Formats: sequence, structure tokens, C-alpha cells
Amino acid sequence: MKTLILGVAAALALSACSTPCDSPGGLCAPITPVASPLEQRTRLPDRPSEAPPEEAKTYAVAPLPGTVSEDGTVPAGGQPVRIGLLLPLRSETLGQAADAVRAGFMAAWERDKAGFEVTVVETGDAQDDVLSTYQATLAQNDLVVGPLARSAVTAVAASTLVTKPTIALNHPEGREAATLPPNMLSIGLSIEDEARQVAEWAAQEHPGGEALILSGGSAWQRRIASAFAAHWQKLGHTAKTLELSAQNGYLSDPELVALRARLSSEPVELLFAALDAAQARQLRVALKAPPLGDMPLYGTSSLNPGRVNLLEGPELDGVRLLDLPWQVQRDNPSVMSYPRPEPRDEARLSADMERLYALGIDAFRVARELALKPGQSVVLDGVTGQLNIEFGNGPAKFRRVEPAAVYRNGVAVPLPAPGAQQ
Repeated sequence: MKTLILGVAAALALSACSTPCDSPGGLCAPITPVASPLEQRTRLPDRPSEAPPEEAKTYAVAPLPGTVSEDGTVPAGGQPVRIGLLLPLRSETLGQAADAVRAGFMAAWERDKAGFEVTVVETGDAQDDVLSTYQATLAQNDLVVGPLARSAVTAVAASTLVTKPTIALNHPEGREAATLPPNMLSIGLSIEDEARQVAEWAAQEHPGGEALILSGGSAWQRRIASAFAAHWQKLGHTAKTLELSAQNGYLSDPELVALRARLSSEPVELLFAALDAAQARQLRVALKAPPLGDMPLYGTSSLNPGRVNLLEGPELDGVRLLDLPWQVQRDNPSVMSYPRPEPRDEARLSADMERLYALGIDAFRVARELALKPGQSVVLDGVTGQLNIEFGNGPAKFRRVEPAAVYRNGVAVPLPAPGAQQ
């Protein structure tokens, strides 16, 4: 186990890794042109990233549950809450993602650090390494934040080690059927959850409507298409699914021509695009002539490429999607309270690296709330969405509701809340 102490300036910068992560469970986007942002949130990256530097760095730390008052002070005789931040910083595949989370976490700690101590602990990818390091971190801290990789979360959740509050940064494999230990809360980002929320939103705006779900052939695209379809049908609506071929990230022109003919003869109420932003743009260009150009099109945050790959032109205008407040509500008071990462290359500007930084911010805020309000329900206006948490009384429950957005003048801008979610 390696403990790091990092200065504030270093904590706010993203890692020196050269490639973004592609972790199982919803993490970050690639800069290679073929893969889409959301694929990086579902599997590991194909290329290794640089190892984090070995020299010692400086960090500050967090308080003991129950010893911190609402104003963040430690009562006389009390001890600060000690948080162990467990991240795969020695991982070749997840090092950059881990450092993005770490930077966001430390930015949030810097803002509200009174009464809290944070020890940053490095792991690699090996399951034995993660479990032994988690056990040692648990012994030395009051609360653990991590692991980050889905496989690591699965291993910890299946063990008998979770004897103190643990905030996992991803979801375990087989999450629908999985039961987390009572002391474990999962707050990972989930593109499937986004798809289900989009289904709720579309159902409110188009009651009784039939949807055509358009998907590419990537695993992440099939998963969000399936998540939308299952929830859409659960709501009592009908849907058809069409998988489009793609080569080097581009949809097949003949298939788009056939799709236009199909929609002209068999119209539907709305489209759901389990695609990336560039593919959705292709789709809109193919369907631009009335009446198909006016057909409502919904999607997830995969349609928002962020600042690195801003799409020029109005092709996506009118497309509706969900994304984190950090990405689409930059004037939100919660979002404005934290510094933006200071990237040194385009990799650190990718939308999914920014989302991981935001996840780090909310991870600290959740840990702080659980320490301040043990056993109480918590509603947090987070930078990753509105967070609803129940922890400490029975099985932990977590729900993230992301804001609605629409493309206008080539930019995703926030909409009023789409109403009650699932």
C-alpha cells in the first residue's frame, strides 16, 4: 500500500497519463476516433496510460463519523474523520481515470476540509492487491471511498471485509441482482441508468407513443439500447430496435437511406439514439428533410462530446439528452463552487475525464454528508446530478437524477426538469 500526500495545486490537475480510461461500468471516453465516449465507461482502454509519478506528493485528509458538527468543526476531545481514498493509480489502464477522480475529490476537500483527513492509497489492477489494500485501508480509516474499477468493486462487495462505511465509485458486475453489504454504497456513473431516465422523460412527453431505438454495434450501445427498451416497455409503450452498421465510427450510408425510407412508410412517435455524437449527427443529416427532420430524437450523455470535440453546425439542434450538471449547468451554484480541472493536453479535456473529475467532487461531498448525518436520508444537489441517499438504516439506496438538456446552436443547454422520474 502506498500513501500519497499531494499539494493543492497538484491535486487540482489531472494525471500525466496519455490516454483516457475505458473501464467496465461507466467511466470515460476515448480520444481515438473509432470508439465513442460511452464505450470508455463500459470497458477497459485498449492502450496503456503512463504510470503516475512515484515521488511523494502531499494530500490532506477527512473526520470520524459522529465527531464532526454541522458547521464542520470537531468537538472538544473529538477526532477528525479519516477517509481512505482507494484508487488504482498504479494501473496502466485506469491510472488516468483514477487521477481525474482524485483531482476532483481533493478539490472538494480543499473547499470543505475542516474536520476531515484524507489519505490517498494506490492500488494496481490485481484482485488480491485490491482486497489486501482495502483491508489495510479500512483498518486505518473510518470510511473508505473506492474502489473505482467494476471488477474491484465486485470483489470487495463479495468479500466479508466491508465492516466500515465504504463508498464504491462503480457498480458491481451483475448489479441488478447484486446485494451490496450493508456498509457499502455505490455511487458510480451509469449510462444504463441514464437510458432509463430518458425513457421516463420521453414517455411523459409522448404518452402512448411508439419508439424506434437506433443502436450501433458496440457493446455499450447495445446495453443502453436494451436498458431504454426494457424500461420503455415496462412503462407500457411499444418499441422497435434497429442496429446500424458502422465502419471506423461512421454509420453505413446505404443503411441510413433505407432507414429514411422505412420511417417514411412506417412512422414512429420518436427516436432514441444509442449512438455517439458524431453518429447522431450523421443520422440527423440523413433525416433532415421534413417530416422526418422534425421527429423527436432522444439520447444519453453519449451525445455530448464535451469541449474537446465540440460539433460545429446546427445538425443536432433539437436533440434531447441527459448529462451531468457539471457538463450542462455550468451556472449551477453547486457547479460554480468548484474549480475546473487544468488540463495540459486534449486527453484531459475529454467529456468523460471531466465527468470523472465531477464524480470525485461528489464522492467527497457524499462522504462528508454521511459523516455529518449518520443514519439520515440525504438529498444532495451534486455536480453529477441530484443525489438521493439512504445509508445506515438497512440496505443502502442511491439514486442520481441528471438534468435534461437540448442542443441549441450546436451546444447542449439545460432544460427545465422533465418532471417526476422513475
